[in-house]
Amino acid sequence: MKLPSWRKMVAGAGLQRDLGEIRDLVVRYVKEETLQPLKDLGRFVAFGAVGSVFVGLGTVLLLVGALRYLQWQFPVLDGSLSWIPYLVVAVLAVLVIALALWRVVSGAAKRRLKARS
Repeated sequence: MKLPSWRKMVAGAGLQRDLGEIRDLVVRYVKEETLQPLKDLGRFVAFGAVGSVFVGLGTVLLLVGALRYLQWQFPVLDGSLSWIPYLVVAVLAVLVIALALWRVVSGAAKRRLKARS
């Protein structure tokens, strides 16, 4: 049995329409499930990097301020004892680094591991 010409057109259009819908569905799925999470991750990393730069710069400025305060407040530390304020600030910097490392190591990842076990 031979189909009329208009039926061939409708049948062909239906298949082409279905293929177009499938292609659109796949494209939409790829955008939602891969590209959008990557964009969100990029935004998260960018804000984290900018925040880290600002926190680091603020810490350096506070340490330089502490050095200048010690040099100004204790004039007895001039001359042969001028290295003492630098040592105090270096110890403060090591303490700040140790505090940051401790928070990273004992942060959310460690709590998640405890929750799983």
